[in-house]
Amino acid sequence: MGQAHPDPSGGWQASLELGFARRGDQTTLVGNRHHGPLRLQRPLYPEPAVCHALILHPPGGVVGGDRLNVNVEVETDASALITTPGAAKFYRSGGLAAGQVNRLRVQSHGCLEWLPQETIIYPGAEAETTTLAALAADAGFMGWEILCMGLPACGQPFVGGRFIARLEIDRQGRPIFRDRLEIDGADGLKRLTGLRGFAVSATFLATGVTAAMRDPLRRNMDEQSDAIWGLTLMDDLLVVRMIGNDSARIKHHFQQIWAWLRPKVFGRDVCVPRIWET
Repeated sequence: MGQAHPDPSGGWQASLELGFARRGDQTTLVGNRHHGPLRLQRPLYPEPAVCHALILHPPGGVVGGDRLNVNVEVETDASALITTPGAAKFYRSGGLAAGQVNRLRVQSHGCLEWLPQETIIYPGAEAETTTLAALAADAGFMGWEILCMGLPACGQPFVGGRFIARLEIDRQGRPIFRDRLEIDGADGLKRLTGLRGFAVSATFLATGVTAAMRDPLRRNMDEQSDAIWGLTLMDDLLVVRMIGNDSARIKHHFQQIWAWLRPKVFGRDVCVPRIWET
């Protein structure tokens, strides 16, 4: 693609389109188009049936006026695991709002594991993120969203900004999950309907989960005493929520849930993305 330049309004307009298709026994990257500072770092094939992909935002952070759009298409019988090399960062906006939209589509018998690193919302940021997953009736999905408001480890709480996160899943065009979080400055963190004074909000989602898996998961979660959590099973959709103050610890918990569920839901051994171990 040609060299992109910032939008006259003051921000980057960047997009990335990825397509995955089954070729024999292997899932292959068949589409990779980008505009602006948003890239596929590289596809990896540590397990033949699944393509592992790393999405990279070279500037290292999102500022006021930036708009990022990621579109992923997993074709029939294909399987992809998508993660990121590091945390996404939304910096202080300086008066302009920033945003990212992820549109994920999974066709019949396809599987998508959407496992990005955490998103850090800096004090003073004006930002909005949306993740939309559209699934065929028999498609599989497992993913998470980990949001860290401010920089609590540095003594910088989220103040003077506003953040909205939307997370939605449709199956056969019908909604099966809708979630919206809005944090408006420090008061939003303190509200009982906000984060109850915590800095990190995280959601884990997985389709194909059975009632027999629910109680073992609850027992595993009971051992995690350093965060507030809840677990719900709606038909076959598992929803796990956690709030706390340590994003790395919550991410570790989610990785354990993913590792426990993957063989049971997708029938695949655990294959940890190499970037998680660097």
